Amino acid sequence: MGIIIGIIIGGIAGWIAGKIMNAHLKMIPSILLGVIGGAVGSYLLGFIGIEGSGFIGNVIVAVIGACILIAVGRFISK
Repeated sequence: MGIIIGIIIGGIAGWIAGKIMNAHLKMIPSILLGVIGGAVGSYLLGFIGIEGSGFIGNVIVAVIGACILIAVGRFISK
C-alpha cells in the first residue's frame, strides 16, 4: 500500500512542480520526477528541520524537491 501512496503523491507533486516551473512533462516522467523529488525534498528540508507530515505535507515536500530537480536539470542543460 505504501508504494501506491508514494506513486500517487509523486504523480501529484510532479504535475504541480511541472506547472510551477512551466515544464511540459508527460505522465510517467512527471510521476518519476515527483517520487525522486520527494526523496530530494525530504533529504534537503531535513537539514533545516522541516518535515512533511500527512498527505498534504508530503506532497508539499515532494513539490519543493521536484522544483529543485527541474531547476538543477535546466542549469546543467545550459
